Amino acid sequence: MSELRIALEAGLQALGLELAPAQVDALMQFQELLGKWNKVYNLTAVRDPQEMLTHHLLDSLAAVPALRRYLGQMPAHEGRTAMLDVGSGGGLPGVVFAVCCPQIDVHCVDTVGKKAAFIQQVAATLRLPNLRGIHSRVEQLTARYPLISCRAFASLVDFTTWSSQALQEGGAWMAMKGKHPNDEMAALPDDVRVFHVEPLEVPGLDAERCIVWLQKSVAD
Repeated sequence: MSELRIALEAGLQALGLELAPAQVDALMQFQELLGKWNKVYNLTAVRDPQEMLTHHLLDSLAAVPALRRYLGQMPAHEGRTAMLDVGSGGGLPGVVFAVCCPQIDVHCVDTVGKKAAFIQQVAATLRLPNLRGIHSRVEQLTARYPLISCRAFASLVDFTTWSSQALQEGGAWMAMKGKHPNDEMAALPDDVRVFHVEPLEVPGLDAERCIVWLQKSVAD
């Protein structure tokens, strides 16, 4: 077993995240693809495989338990649930979410065509029918989603403003952030409210991380 896989499995255990062996295989294969395509497409500034595992894979995996809890609380409806990952870049966290939550369809939107093409390549190589790359500006999307995520994408104001038309009524935004973004939260307009800030601990990473959960405010 490779050192990277051992480190990944130790990280999953630390997060209390149960995945099937095939899902762990898919995550390792994704990291391999990310490293390979990165040489040509410059998907991430992180080059070292161990650092890529910690700063990208485990950092994204740290949000999966929170995502699973939220999905479990959503009202049941016919058909599959889709979520939108904005500014997905090299597929983080979108690909990780698609691997770990096969019950939902994950659409990764990016303005850079080669990054959306990479997501499509990952979907084909890993045989993930629930993963899709979209080359577009998020403001131009016409589909609406009950959940919209981002990771290190933009300020909370820009993220919610740009993706507002894509959020379903009653839906939520899931913004992965570093340290608690007090200033960004204070700058939010009256029609957007934070309903939860969830601290995250990333195995092997000595840095603050959190998820900011937001919704559109309901008029009185």
